[in-house]
Amino acid sequence: MISRTALTRGTQLAISRQSCTKVAQRRTFAAAASGGSFESTDVAGVKVASKESHGPTTRLAVVAKAGTRYEPLPGLTVGLEEFAFKNTQRRSGLRIVRESELLGGQLKAYHTREALVLQAEFLRQDLPYFTELLAEVISQTKYTTYEYHEEVSRVISLKQNKLSALSLALDSAHTSAFHTGLGSPLYPGGTTPIGVYVNENSVANYAQAAYTKSNIAVVADGATQAGLAKWVEPFFKSVPSSSSGSLALNTTPAKYRGGEQRTSFVGPSAYVIAFPGASASESKPEIAVLAALLGGESGISWSTGFTLLAKAAATAPHARAHASNLAYSDAGLFTIQITGPATSVKKVAEEAVQGLKAVASGSVSKEDLTKAIAKARFDILSSSELSGNGIVSAGTNLVQGGKTPQVAETVKALESVTAEKLKTAAKTLLDGKASVAAVGDLHVLPFAEDLGLKV
Repeated sequence: MISRTALTRGTQLAISRQSCTKVAQRRTFAAAASGGSFESTDVAGVKVASKESHGPTTRLAVVAKAGTRYEPLPGLTVGLEEFAFKNTQRRSGLRIVRESELLGGQLKAYHTREALVLQAEFLRQDLPYFTELLAEVISQTKYTTYEYHEEVSRVISLKQNKLSALSLALDSAHTSAFHTGLGSPLYPGGTTPIGVYVNENSVANYAQAAYTKSNIAVVADGATQAGLAKWVEPFFKSVPSSSSGSLALNTTPAKYRGGEQRTSFVGPSAYVIAFPGASASESKPEIAVLAALLGGESGISWSTGFTLLAKAAATAPHARAHASNLAYSDAGLFTIQITGPATSVKKVAEEAVQGLKAVASGSVSKEDLTKAIAKARFDILSSSELSGNGIVSAGTNLVQGGKTPQVAETVKALESVTAEKLKTAAKTLLDGKASVAAVGDLHVLPFAEDLGLKV
């Protein structure tokens, strides 16, 4: 049994050390952040970025500016994703699988609203093989009729039918906010007639527009810049410099509009409240702190947590909620996402708006502000350590003409956030138009007007 005296001494020791190590901790944060940044260069017309993690494995990805916001027809991004790592001019799909398994590698393809990602994870000594494979996939894939009908279209249909209420609500919120472009859903809805727009020929044409040197970035986590460039130069030589297909990317700039959509759905309900947020190219640290203050599920399992949404969800059975800023190249969407039984979702939505109004009135305590800044700092640093997140962020920024994310600068900017800046940020959101999406039991879920939101 631990004595009260020993516990008190330990607590006192921790407190005494806290002030002595404050400066050292800040330096550690900055060092860790700067050490986790990607270095970028141009290799034979291809944007290349790498980060040396000094580990035994490497993650390598081709990030193409071919997410759903750029597709000229619905379903093309998903079609291109599903054709990845199938038959090429040099290898059959079976050979790709067998060779990758023999090397212990893992392959996957996925997409965001702005990027299509082809990723390989492997032992770092196998960098030459997987660099060659990714180059081959984007420049020599066969878009065959039988694979489209037997595999690609079937998988697209399955994904259409497995969309959750929250996925549908997020898509609806984006559609209300931006209409087209960023407003395009991540996956086509179940009622979208994919066969009208997508076939092996249209996907092949979209590939010619997406897979060009100016439209891709090659990003590695766990490789040196020199080591990566050595293999990118010969293997990506065959990637075309410009598009030769009949389809062009939809490059219309994002324009925020706002609005409301309501969709009936059988099962758990979802509700999304969104406002114009911060884009990837903007420095708005107060938005990150506001998202941390609203928060969501507590990081401490036996505690409700200090965040506004965590407290609201704790009083609503089976409800879950969290806030986040979704940053895109030319726009941002600050979202409050709520899921659960319709009655619980309604209660949390009402309390979330009241909490946001409380922040806008300046009622945030100094302690809660300190906790929110610390949480925002942790979220940024921990996210930068996740290879998948870092690769997508670095690659997307490069293909958009920007620079790779500078984590140290982002973390340092959080120190400038004050209670007054947080108040102004919340008030700005509430004064503007919201984008609201309700999916589920529409008899219970509130309208935006019921919450006092302007759409």
